[in-house]
Amino acid sequence: MTRGRIKQKKRISANVYVFVTLIIISFSLLLLSTRNFVVNIKDTGLSVFSGIRGAVHAVSSIVSRTLLSVNELVVLRREYNELLERIARYEYLERNAAEIYTENNRLREQLNFSKTARYKHIPAEISGRDPDNIFSAFVINKGAVHGIENNMPVIAFQDGMQALVGKVIQTAHLESLVMPLYDERCFVSSRLAQERYEGIVEGQGSHTFPLLIRSLTKRARADVNIGDIIVTSGMGGVYPAGIVVGRVSKILDQKYETFIGLEIESAIDFSRLEYVFVIEDKTG
Repeated sequence: MTRGRIKQKKRISANVYVFVTLIIISFSLLLLSTRNFVVNIKDTGLSVFSGIRGAVHAVSSIVSRTLLSVNELVVLRREYNELLERIARYEYLERNAAEIYTENNRLREQLNFSKTARYKHIPAEISGRDPDNIFSAFVINKGAVHGIENNMPVIAFQDGMQALVGKVIQTAHLESLVMPLYDERCFVSSRLAQERYEGIVEGQGSHTFPLLIRSLTKRARADVNIGDIIVTSGMGGVYPAGIVVGRVSKILDQKYETFIGLEIESAIDFSRLEYVFVIEDKTG
C-alpha cells in the first residue's frame, strides 16, 4: 500500500506539474498574442491618422496655392493694365513731340520765306472753308483790320518753292475769303517761263483736276515740253509777274485747231496747304 500510494502521489504531482506548465505556456501565448493585437491597432490608427493628416495637408496646400495664384494674377493684371496705360501715354507724348517737331519745321520754313520774300505781305493761316462752296474758296484768319483788301493776290511757300494760291475775293473784320487757282471763276494771265508764250490759266473746280491753258498759239507746239514751268505774266494788274503757277503735265494738240491747250499741275498741293501770304504791295 505504501508503495502504491507513493506512485499515485508521484503521478498526481507530475500531472499537476504538467498542468501548471501548460497553463503558464498558454498564458504566455495569450499575452504575446494580445500585445501584438494592441500594437497592430496602434499601428493601424497611426496609419489612418497619418493618411487623414496628409490628405488635409494636401488639400490645404492646393487651396493655399490656388489663392496665392489668384492673388498673383490680380496683381499681374493690374500691373499689365498700368503698363498699357504708361505705353499709351508714352506713345501719345511721342506723337505730340513728332507733331510739334514737324510743325516747328514748317513754321521755321514759313518764317524764313517771310523774311526773304520780295513782296510786302501779310502772313495768314487757313482757318476754314466757304460754307457755300466747301470744295473751292477757303477762309484765312486775317481781315480788313490787318490790311487785307479784295483782289489781293495770295501766295504760299511749299516744298522750297514760292507759288500762286489765288486771290482775296471778300473781306470781313478779322477774316477773309480766298478764291484758289482751281476755282472755275479764277483766270490768271500767265506765260511759259522760258519760251515766254502767253495764255490764260483757269481752274476746273477742284484741286484734284489740272489747271488749263486753252488757247496757246500753235507756233508754241515745237517749243513746249512736259515739265515746263508756267508763271504769272503780270498782265491784268491783279497778280505780279514771275510767280510760279505750275508745270505743264500734258499738251492738248488738236490737229485742225489753230491753238493748242495745256494741262498744268499746280505747284501748290492744296490738300495740305496751311499757311499763306497775302501780297499787299505788288511792286516788290
